[in-house]
Amino acid sequence: MKENQKTADAVLKGDVRAAARLLREIEDSSPAVREIIKILFPHTGRAGVVGITGPPGAGKSTLVDRLIVTLRNKGMSVGVLAVDPTSPFSGGAILGDRIRMQRHATDPGVFIRGVASRGHVGGLSHSVYDMVLVLDAMGKDVILVETVGVGQDAVEIAQLAHTNVLVLAPGMGDGIQTIKAGILETAAIVVVNKADLDAADQTAGEIKTLFSMGNRPQAQWQPLVLKTQATRNIGIDALAEAIFSHQAYLKRHPETNVRLKGLKAAFLHALQQELLQEGMRRLERGGMLDTLSKALENKRMDPFSAARQAVDALFTLKRG
Repeated sequence: MKENQKTADAVLKGDVRAAARLLREIEDSSPAVREIIKILFPHTGRAGVVGITGPPGAGKSTLVDRLIVTLRNKGMSVGVLAVDPTSPFSGGAILGDRIRMQRHATDPGVFIRGVASRGHVGGLSHSVYDMVLVLDAMGKDVILVETVGVGQDAVEIAQLAHTNVLVLAPGMGDGIQTIKAGILETAAIVVVNKADLDAADQTAGEIKTLFSMGNRPQAQWQPLVLKTQATRNIGIDALAEAIFSHQAYLKRHPETNVRLKGLKAAFLHALQQELLQEGMRRLERGGMLDTLSKALENKRMDPFSAARQAVDALFTLKRG
């Protein structure tokens, strides 16, 4: 317990090494993590969380890299969680984002961590929720969460981030696909990156048209469509100002409850993990897991029926 308190105190003081060790333990599901998070949690709720999502190839990592510079020039401390695809061979993350952002490694006001998605559908890793809490408690002003870029599955970021930035490149998919994905409805800001390409104006115009068809009340936030050239640092200042404007809007409209949504999402993730782990322990202890596995192997039961039977046994429920 004393060691957990010592780690928490170090994180609260902004100790980079302590935070790095804790984030590693979170990703490794260390038993000590829960107690440390309990200590840190009352000290959270100050950072602005910005989600950066969009399809692969849109230039998200370069955009984040340039955005870090702009935020630092404004005197803000920055935390970055870059969710990377998991290697199918080693199980680790392909940490390309960390390599691209290496120039910020010596800046004490920037903390960058690559996170393996570990096959989690939705664009985020389960551990990201706790990691955001750690960076928040550490005192970061802005936390940038770059998703793995899985396109239609990357809507989960809307539950965690206060401001969602959707990054597109000219000619990448049509507007109908974007609406189907549910991504467009969650975006506070849409960035058409690589704006030097011919189709940039057309893509921006199409997105604006789609927004105009949404019939949002005037009192609500009206999504912004911006054009950038991240490789040439063009439009990044305007993007930063748009993020600040949206976060100021959220402060003026507390009824949006963006922080509550993030906490609820974190709770639901924790609940899923607890239920799964406890359920597996009970099924293994009672021998039911082996019984159901054999029934599946012998084709006497399909997976859905087996799962239903397991749930009924765990919660002693009878199907109506």
